[in-house]
Amino acid sequence: MLLKCNRKLRVKRKPNTIVGDASRVITSPHFPGSSRRKNLIVKRICGLSKEESKKLLKRIMKDFSWRHEDLNFIFNRHFNLIEGCISKEIVLSDTQKSLIGAYFTKEYAIESAALFNPSIVPHPIQDHLEKGSLRFVMSLRATGEGHISSIVFRSGVLNRYNTFRFDPVSEFVETPVLKVNPSYKRKIFQHKLKEMNADNDICSYILNELPEVFRKQQLITQMNTLRNHPHFSKSKQDRAFEIIHWLSDSNYEVAFHSDHRISERVIFPVSKNESRGIEDARFVQFFDDNGNSTYYATYTAYNGFAILPQLIETKDFISFKITMLNGKAAQNKGLALFPKKINGQFTMLSRQDGENNHIMFSKHLHFWGTSKVIQTPEYPWEFIQIGNCGSPIETSEGWIVLTHGVGPMRQYCIGAMLLDLENPCKVIARLEQPLLTPTEKEREGYVPNVVYSCGSILHSNELVIPYAMSDINSGIATIKVKTLIQHMRKTIYGNKFRGHKR
Repeated sequence: MLLKCNRKLRVKRKPNTIVGDASRVITSPHFPGSSRRKNLIVKRICGLSKEESKKLLKRIMKDFSWRHEDLNFIFNRHFNLIEGCISKEIVLSDTQKSLIGAYFTKEYAIESAALFNPSIVPHPIQDHLEKGSLRFVMSLRATGEGHISSIVFRSGVLNRYNTFRFDPVSEFVETPVLKVNPSYKRKIFQHKLKEMNADNDICSYILNELPEVFRKQQLITQMNTLRNHPHFSKSKQDRAFEIIHWLSDSNYEVAFHSDHRISERVIFPVSKNESRGIEDARFVQFFDDNGNSTYYATYTAYNGFAILPQLIETKDFISFKITMLNGKAAQNKGLALFPKKINGQFTMLSRQDGENNHIMFSKHLHFWGTSKVIQTPEYPWEFIQIGNCGSPIETSEGWIVLTHGVGPMRQYCIGAMLLDLENPCKVIARLEQPLLTPTEKEREGYVPNVVYSCGSILHSNELVIPYAMSDINSGIATIKVKTLIQHMRKTIYGNKFRGHKR
């Protein structure tokens, strides 16, 4: 029996609320001012007596070592970053080196401002579970001082009734080890340089001396060779070098300790193009033609002036590879990858124009040339703009896509549409009313009147939707897939669809 069009669609909100914890801090280098000022700070530290130095370091370790797992390592790492500014005539003791490292270190509370825009995927390890349960990984956008965003993780188990049990959250947080000599594919690298308007002659001159897969150090060596024996004007070479460095720094690899909890891992901005934040990661478990899975996530890199879509790749949530997305269609925010190829091609939802929902296809994961509009704002609650709320979810009826719509007073609501399984350019059905609208308790926050998600999961015949509440905290909602689809209005493409008619 089909439901009537005017019957209210009820979504079950879970009692779980995911809030930030200001006590979870990472360390980062703290370099106040010029080289002159750094040397003055070092000079003041060296002016302390041996006893004063030991007493001061002992107090620092007492005050901060319980907040970080290896403070000595952190101080040593940050001393190494500043060592080049220190006169070689100064002989430093181990205590002085640690003190210098401490003075050039700061804490950053990654979740102190907000914890929002979640996505959820199955955990790569699914053993030792009760029947009907699913272990999950949830990613969230964490923001702290200066509204700098990073990616943090939570894990837990959904039982067969979709009751959430989160794993304990570690009091420690760690940033990953940056791989110092990552590899690049020459063809992809050269294509992106062309897209970035780098001098083609100079780039070709450098890259033609490199193998098809080359290391960063090989690239730097070739640039240094050209710098020492120039074949082009200095100004053109310097400009090309700047772009090449910018691109190579935007493609990197990081790794965490495998024996640490997933909640200890935070992907914090590394490259210049994401210096002001890593925003709205949309994770998806992608299956290739052989049935092997890889986790991908698209995210928005922000440097304070411009945004750039990037791609994360991981098999285990321990090692991550970050690369740039290329092509005219890889623009704007909100890219969401389908969990498998369709008709032999990678498929992605996007929002190039900041207003409509687009779809695009590519034979190469990193190149996206064109897109097509598949949905425009139709109802009052989405008149300003629409976009996706994460990767599509496959069902027997079609691809379920959660959408977001922006209406009066910049209120964000979550809606849904259904795409044809074989031809996802066809919207075969959609909701006329929002699936989730901010309640009174959800509408207060950093950005009021907003509910938003970056990815859901299908489990026990229900759609499990983690969602942000006014860009400050996150909640969870569920709805039966059958109920959701029955409430959808079919479109001109939906003649075979079993939902209700308008």
